[in-house]
Amino acid sequence: QYFLVSASLQDTLRYWELLHGEDYSAFAEKNCFQLNDTHPALAIPELMRLLMDERGLGWDQAWDITSRTMAYTNHTLLPEALERWSVELFRRLLPRLLDIIYEINARFLEEVSLRWPGDNERIRRMSLIEEGGTPAVRMAYLAIVASYSVNGVAALHSKLLREGLFSDFAALWPDRFNNKTNGVTQRRWLAACNPRLADVVTDAVGDGWVTDLSQLKTLEPLAEDAAFQERWRTVKLANKKRLAIDIKRRTGLSLDPNMLFDVQVKRIHEYKRQLLAVMEIITLYNRLKANPNAEVVPRTFIFGGKAAPGYFMAKLIIKLTNAVGALVNCDPDVRGRIKVVYLPNFSVSLGQRVYPAADLSEQISTAGKEASGTGNMKFSMNGALTVGTLDGANIEIREEVGEENFFLFGLTAQEVADTKAAGYRPRDYYDNNAALRQVIDQIESGLFCPGEPDLFKPLVESLLNEDTYLLLADYQAYVDAQDRVSEAYKDQTSWTKMSILNALRTAKFSSDRTIAEYCSEIWDAKAVPIELQDYNPDRPNAALRVPIHRGS
Repeated sequence: QYFLVSASLQDTLRYWELLHGEDYSAFAEKNCFQLNDTHPALAIPELMRLLMDERGLGWDQAWDITSRTMAYTNHTLLPEALERWSVELFRRLLPRLLDIIYEINARFLEEVSLRWPGDNERIRRMSLIEEGGTPAVRMAYLAIVASYSVNGVAALHSKLLREGLFSDFAALWPDRFNNKTNGVTQRRWLAACNPRLADVVTDAVGDGWVTDLSQLKTLEPLAEDAAFQERWRTVKLANKKRLAIDIKRRTGLSLDPNMLFDVQVKRIHEYKRQLLAVMEIITLYNRLKANPNAEVVPRTFIFGGKAAPGYFMAKLIIKLTNAVGALVNCDPDVRGRIKVVYLPNFSVSLGQRVYPAADLSEQISTAGKEASGTGNMKFSMNGALTVGTLDGANIEIREEVGEENFFLFGLTAQEVADTKAAGYRPRDYYDNNAALRQVIDQIESGLFCPGEPDLFKPLVESLLNEDTYLLLADYQAYVDAQDRVSEAYKDQTSWTKMSILNALRTAKFSSDRTIAEYCSEIWDAKAVPIELQDYNPDRPNAALRVPIHRGS
């Protein structure tokens, strides 16, 4: 982290000095460093060091420059992502930066004391140094104190930052906090990865949508046009066939592209609740075992994603998913009606095949835990319908595509907090729901891993004794939502209309909008027109070498 931020800062200062010499008076007007989470927060004391120790500026001038050039984006509410580096580590590796951080903290706490005299508890909470057995630097707090802008990446996330995680700082500097909902680029996640659908859209509205996604909205009347719907379905089926061929090559599993493709691809984490999706698969499996002649909408459940190397529970969830798939895929009672596939080595390249083929997007995180999500946007942009909670950008996606085109379930963020505050007892849900009890008992019994019958007991113990992410509380609502999905899928005319509207109403989730907001509301960066006639094929980068600075 230190190497990267120091190299970046030194390069910026070098370039500035080539143009302006040692006059740094306008530096903050022309430069901004956007801190992407806490990983580059060392840029703050390092810029102070470079300005004071190597350029001879005084503290006040260096701090004025630093605090007017740093802006901080928080990408997660999870505590493990909010870095805390031990003071001892700083002292050994970066002693000068530690001195600067302590001075920043001293001056900051003086400001807090003036605002809230005698409130020692608040001072302790807000200090950049976390005291205790192993004192540590709270890097997120350092980023807030030194930045003129602090933003979250979805409306709910930014609200939770202001009212929860960083509420003390929001009380001190309410105008410093803002929201910039994430976005994805339609040039990759529609035009490049789904050329068949791109052609359908372009034939109807022209190619202006590639740089102005809002143009898709003009096609909404076609959502009820039979010919347009048929073409839309043809594209979706072709994409599903393409993915099925890829999956056969990668896994050996043959899929019927006429099945509903139910997809959850993302980082494996307990709060994202891949385990809840697996529990619903087991529930459906149990229904069919009890009544092999039951009519169900055939589904292929597609999972993908990687776990952190040391994340035991996440790896166990991957193992369970594959184990359930191994049983379900070979059982003649359910053959042709349920398939489960886990895509190995999920990547952007593979994602470009997955998103266009999805019928249903699983966005089922515990409300209040997902900062934003971008996979949810990619799925919707490609015409997948969403089953999800009111979490992250799901809320805004639902607002844009219409409540009737979104399968909502589960507790809200406030209800999650209230449930925990009231003393959540997951075993009550286990005791009072026979279907849920059967699922958990089967996982614990070794049914899905008879060679190692105790393998999945840690998952069961976690669910029954803690259930930190409230899977049991949301289980029945999720099963009911999936039943609504199946019922809706039976009416292909209605489903196709919903699919079309999901794709056509995603303009808000273009990264063009996101970056435009950063430019206008944080960076004060004006657009710089690039004249295409200046393009020289012998020097392909020449026309792009236009230095863009704040205010220019």
